[in-house]
Order: sequence, then C-alpha cells, then structure tokens
Amino acid sequence: MSQAKSSDKGGKQRADELIARMKKARGYIYPEWEFAARQDPEFVETYNRIYELGLGEGKHVSAKVREFVAIALLAFRGSERAGLVAHMERAIRFGATRGEIFEILETCLVPGGAPTFHRGLSALLEVKGDGKD
Repeated sequence: MSQAKSSDKGGKQRADELIARMKKARGYIYPEWEFAARQDPEFVETYNRIYELGLGEGKHVSAKVREFVAIALLAFRGSERAGLVAHMERAIRFGATRGEIFEILETCLVPGGAPTFHRGLSALLEVKGDGKD
C-alpha cells in the first residue's frame, strides 16, 4: 500500500477528492473502486489516469467512439449489465444516440455471436438518458 493510507487525515481527504473526480468524469463509480480509493488513493489515481487516457478524448478518436469500443468488448466478454449500462450512459453524455448504440450492438452480432448482442440489448433497455435519435 502507498504512503497515503486511508487511516490518516490527508489520505482520507485525498481519497474523497479522487472519488468525487472519478464520479464527475464518469457519471458513476463502482463501489469496488471507491473502496480501493479509500485503501490506497495513490494506486487508484494511477489507474484513473490510465482510464482517462484510454476512454477520454484521443488524438484521433473521440471519447464517444472509445466508449463504443468499450461497450462492444464488455458485451462480448459477458460483463455485468451494470458496467454495460454505465458505459452506454457515458457514451450518451458524449453525444451518442440510442440508435448509434443499437447499431454498435448489431455490429457485435457477427463477430461476437447472438449472446453478445443479447447482453447488449438487455443493458440498453436499462439505460437512463435520452440519447436523442
């Protein structure tokens, strides 16, 4: 564990600030990552930087498109529905429409199979946010 442990006052403040930044940037934070941030904020800050680089605005690919890739991979891997929903809602915040997300799921059907498509559809049914078509 890093030097900034949750037991010291500075570590608690650092963890609270990190959790707030993650929630603001993503629109969500998984309870497991909140727990990890309280245990070792330095480690989670490092992970968060990688997350931001991988799923934020790129030099050539927008954050919306990067979220589409994440959605396809999560659906294929059989990830929990909550993760798919979170990434779909994040894509909508980046300007995606429900129709675009549906087409991403259609694209998954051939290389990923019907279960991939079905997992994605199940998540899309739970998405909050209009994603105007």
